[in-house]
Amino acid sequence: MSTQKETRQRAGTVEENSLRLETEKAEQIVDALNTDLADAYVFYHQLHKHHWNVEGAEYLPIHEFLQEIYEDVEDAADEIAERLQALGGVPHASMTTLAANATVEAEDEAVYDVRTSLSNDLEMMGDIIESYREHIELAEGLGDYATAEMLREQLETVEEHAHHVEHYLESDTLVLESATN
Repeated sequence: MSTQKETRQRAGTVEENSLRLETEKAEQIVDALNTDLADAYVFYHQLHKHHWNVEGAEYLPIHEFLQEIYEDVEDAADEIAERLQALGGVPHASMTTLAANATVEAEDEAVYDVRTSLSNDLEMMGDIIESYREHIELAEGLGDYATAEMLREQLETVEEHAHHVEHYLESDTLVLESATN
């Protein structure tokens, strides 16, 4: 293993890019995308926690649904990181930096009932949806239509998942509770 280290680009910097987006504009978009990236990883880990800990009569469909969501979030995070790198930025990568730059707050380490877990996920999705809308507007205002389109596609996916979680949280169910009197 080589002991020589050569830094190619320092974190927090934005260099000229081949996309011909002015550095001052790229800096604003890179900051927004790094926030989205941090939020995505906080959300990813919370979803994974719920995927691991779900129990009950609806275990399998919820377990599989949560896996679908966290895989979509992971794909979105990868796309965001690659885009901000193409814009001349450096994607946040360490857990410390991601946690410090996230605008969403993960629940604690405790294991909660499914309804509470899904409610917490829905709350975080709402925060991410609002952030995406702001960042789409920012990117469009700065002339970065490709980033705006990427975020718009990701927004659609998050909104669809939020709608499905909302259905899981409805009180109507075919699952009967057993009476133990």
